[in-house]
Amino acid sequence: MPGGSAHRPVFDVIGIGFGPSNLALAIALDAIAQRGMPAPKAHFIEKQESFCWHRGMLLPDSDMQVSFLKDLVTLRDPTSRFTFTNYLHQKGRLEAFINQRSFFPSRIEFNDYLGWAATQFDASCFYGEEVVAIDLDRGDGSPALLRIASQDAAGRMITRHARDAVIALGGSPSIPPVFASLRKDPRITHSSRYLDNIAPFEARRSAELRLAVIGGGQSAAEITLDLHGRFPEARIDLLFRGQALKPADDTPFVNEIFNPDFTDFVFAQAAERRRDILQEFRSTNYAVVDTALIERLYAILYQQTVTGRRHLALCPRREVCAAAPSPQGIVLDIRNLTTGGSESTRYDAVILATGYERNIRHTMLAGLEDQVKEFAVLRDYRLRMQPDFHPRIFVQGASESSHGLSDTLLSVLATRAWEIATALARLAPPPPDMPSLPSLCTSLATYDIRHRGV
Repeated sequence: MPGGSAHRPVFDVIGIGFGPSNLALAIALDAIAQRGMPAPKAHFIEKQESFCWHRGMLLPDSDMQVSFLKDLVTLRDPTSRFTFTNYLHQKGRLEAFINQRSFFPSRIEFNDYLGWAATQFDASCFYGEEVVAIDLDRGDGSPALLRIASQDAAGRMITRHARDAVIALGGSPSIPPVFASLRKDPRITHSSRYLDNIAPFEARRSAELRLAVIGGGQSAAEITLDLHGRFPEARIDLLFRGQALKPADDTPFVNEIFNPDFTDFVFAQAAERRRDILQEFRSTNYAVVDTALIERLYAILYQQTVTGRRHLALCPRREVCAAAPSPQGIVLDIRNLTTGGSESTRYDAVILATGYERNIRHTMLAGLEDQVKEFAVLRDYRLRMQPDFHPRIFVQGASESSHGLSDTLLSVLATRAWEIATALARLAPPPPDMPSLPSLCTSLATYDIRHRGV
């Protein structure tokens, strides 16, 4: 709950964005409070009208690539009521899920799990608002506060004040420069908006459609398979720069880089060594595809050689050099990287499975440019600020270069949220009759995960 003076209510913590990362934070802070220890009360601002995780990619035939045990809380506290297992129990599906003999739920089910957890914090979330600016309000000599401005769907501006903030915005769609001028053309869509923007094409005769997917990673392959099922007569081209679709390396020893303690190892390295580590393990996460999905696509292509009917084509070693709108569609100039030749092809729709950008230097922080030191993040995910800057700003999911490949993934949700929650709690004002800060730190010691680098 907000506190402070009547004319300027002050929130303990405002979380910007309410996806899985800040949802895990809400659960972690709730766990501290449930143990009868002082914890700041967090409120969240989310631009979506309701909770949904990757709404545009909730494909009916896509499974998670991460075990359900890496949910919002299990790796930190498997007894929590917020585990995926308890979700299944509450929904009456636990036995049926076990009978599937799989660690990997569908993406639709995992989104439902996240939504189930999020509804338990509805009273703490302001949906339908987008944060546009954060700056410092020094007020009338009282301790400086963060002033957080957001805008709702009607264009109204709302200003709130907070002692601390946690930014967890997720990635922004990465649009290749060749498509930049066509951002508003409805015939071009990023994978993040795929389901919404492909729907209008379903009313057309599929045999007349020509569809292109750009990219060589998991999302590109999933969309290609979905298009094949959705438009069985359409011509579908998957264009990518590599020689072949590459399988993701999810073998056990390699997967240990996603363990929480590997974050400590990466952060302790010099910058050059960190870059080497990221490059060495790129095959776990970037421009790679689940092996089972590769095999499904290969089976489709093989069956086409049997029937002689070619609808789906994988086009390796291709690069889009130009894109232009026309009344009949989008014309792509495509270069063959093997032969050096090029051709122009018209498509009714182009889907960009080109990934996301995660830049800690977000425009909303423009008002604090002079207070931020090098836009670097400390080990506890706190943004490094000037010495006289007292509010704390934490960042989730934008620290891959310093914390490792797991930072943008689900693998560290539970432990990262706990690190941030305990860091926030260390300076939380204790309510009456609550334990002192020393007793709080002693109580949390059992759950300490080697908080370092402050």
